[in-house]
Amino acid sequence: MARRETMICGRLIGGVFLGLLLFTGAASAQGDIEAGRAKAYTCLGCHAVDGYRNAYPSYRVPKLGGQHPEYIVSALKAYQNGDRQHTTMQALASTLSDQDIQDIAAYFASRGPEGQ
Repeated sequence: MARRETMICGRLIGGVFLGLLLFTGAASAQGDIEAGRAKAYTCLGCHAVDGYRNAYPSYRVPKLGGQHPEYIVSALKAYQNGDRQHTTMQALASTLSDQDIQDIAAYFASRGPEGQ
């Protein structure tokens, strides 16, 4: 019985992994890198500055170059719907369409960590 459960668990994990791979490809394909470059201009004012820190509460502002597009999409949508709290990010995200978010995510994903 344990062997059967292991096989079922393995198939479930494999299915989830395949789904993630397909989702990752779909998310990447939806954004336009060049359009994202223009739309991300404001983002770079904070997220491309070496050593930049938020004033209050104090924390290091993350650089976004090379970030997975799904993460950026998820984060921006969470700012839009209020699940993530940051007044400036909520205000900026509220102005973005779904396509804007996909484009910005594709742009940052195309950049390496050093290519901010």
